[in-house]
Amino acid sequence: MNLKYTRVLVKLSGEALAGSQGTGIAPDTVAEICAELGSVLAMGVHMALVIGGGNIFRGLSGAAQGMERSSADYMGMLATVLNALAVQDMLEKQGYPTRVLSAISMKEVCEPYIRRRALRHLSKGRVVICAGGTGNPYFTTDTTAALRGMELKCDCIIKATKVDGIYSKDPQKFPDAVKYQTISYDDALNLRLGVMDATAFALIRDNRVPLIVCRMLGGDIARVIKGEAVGTFVGEGNTRA
Repeated sequence: MNLKYTRVLVKLSGEALAGSQGTGIAPDTVAEICAELGSVLAMGVHMALVIGGGNIFRGLSGAAQGMERSSADYMGMLATVLNALAVQDMLEKQGYPTRVLSAISMKEVCEPYIRRRALRHLSKGRVVICAGGTGNPYFTTDTTAALRGMELKCDCIIKATKVDGIYSKDPQKFPDAVKYQTISYDDALNLRLGVMDATAFALIRDNRVPLIVCRMLGGDIARVIKGEAVGTFVGEGNTRA
């Protein structure tokens, strides 16, 4: 099978794991997401994952309610570890070897994030789930995804969301929102479309890492791997709706 991308980093939001309940972890939803990822792994793709923690705790919202920002961000990092362990459990139940590597050391439950170790796991066909953010406050899991995608020599970063690409504005609120088929790094950064934070966009732009934004479910991730034109492609070149 001819694949356009053979090593990818997939960024999932923490809220996705909550399903319709809104918060926490919904096992049925996690199983559905992992089955989607499994269809990609079955193609022989090497995969790393970064999962947010917003279904449990979000550092920015904690800081907005009066918490000290660094403390709130560390709590958010710990939430990503909970999500990583939930996804690891479900992927392994479905037959896919998985390792959780955390930027915050907690050796009783997962391995420390060491780049060479992560690369070794990937080369052996294991799914590497990067947890604990970057290990530093003031950085989002979007930035973690950009950083880990580059460190682990991924061909592209796939941001899997509830919508099928990047729009000029929220398509759930504005019926006249326009979907971009392709968008340049600079336009994605300058238009502040809210898909990733500015630090993450700047990282992928400066290092010319392709970013594809697509639906989490429905087979879009597998189509991206095959090189089909789904979602929105962020890279060099012209912006096209």
